[in-house]
This record gives sequence, structure tokens and C-alpha cells, in this order.
Amino acid sequence: MWNYTDKVKELYTHPKNVGTIDNADVVAEVGSIVCGDALKLYLKLNDKGIIVDAKFETFGCGSAIASSSALTEMIIGKTVEEVSAITNQDIVAYLGGLPEEKMHCSVMGQEALTLALAKLKGEKVPEELDTEGEIICRCFGVTDALIRKVIRENRLKTVEEVTNYTKAGG
Repeated sequence: MWNYTDKVKELYTHPKNVGTIDNADVVAEVGSIVCGDALKLYLKLNDKGIIVDAKFETFGCGSAIASSSALTEMIIGKTVEEVSAITNQDIVAYLGGLPEEKMHCSVMGQEALTLALAKLKGEKVPEELDTEGEIICRCFGVTDALIRKVIRENRLKTVEEVTNYTKAGG
């Protein structure tokens, strides 16, 4: 059985910022409901570029809910520039840890944020999130670029770690 921190349990049983935002400035969707985990992130900014509201809808396990809730808590009140540096490891740290088998939930949060920021800035979808790229795992829509990025950022060494962080091959 996996061990969850009190923060993960709290945000799973009482998630913050669940729902949608009417007239959101950006909506980013990652993952796949068909395959088990999906996250839809909504952001509302003020005229100074500060995120004044963030909400999410997720389909997945308690770790996905907790990671999504943590992400929204981490970004509300911050500028686009400030949140652009957030990594999946920052989400994990906010939660006080996640079981290795659930690290993909924090990665999904970072993916949603990365996609939302790219859309806000009018930039091209980052290569690792481009569903038109080289798909390595069809079920979970994992690209070779995402695998390389997650390996590099999290210093992964084994196939099992790659699966835990991306669900590729899971």
C-alpha cells in the first residue's frame, strides 16, 4: 500500500479550486480520460498579468486530484513569469511527497501549466506536449520529447521510473 502525506490526503478529500471559470483567459487540457488521467486547468488573469483565479477539473486518482489542487493553490496571486518556473518537483514538495508510482500526477500538473502559459503567450505548443509529435505510448499520449524532458528534469535512471513519471508503458 502507498503512503500518502497528510497534505495529499487533505487535498484529495477537500480539494481547493475545483470547477470551471466562466470567461477564463486560458484553458489547458492534458492527459486522456480514455486512458485514466486527465486534467483541465482554467486561469483568469488581471490586467497586470497576475493569476487571480485558477480552477481545475480532473479525472484520475486521489494523487491527481491533490496534485491539481496543489497546483492551483501555488499559482493564484502570482504572475505568469513567477509560475513559469514551477516544476513537477515543486508540486511534489508542496504536497510533502508522492509515492513514486504516482509521480505522473505531478507531471500532469506541470504539463497543464506549461500548456496554459504557452497559450497565454501565443507561443507554439511545447514539443513535449505536442500530440502531433512522435508518440511512444499511444494509450497515454506520451511523446519521446516528454520522456526526455521528464528524465532530464527528474534525473530518472530506470524504465520503472519513467513509467512512474509518465505512465508510458503503464
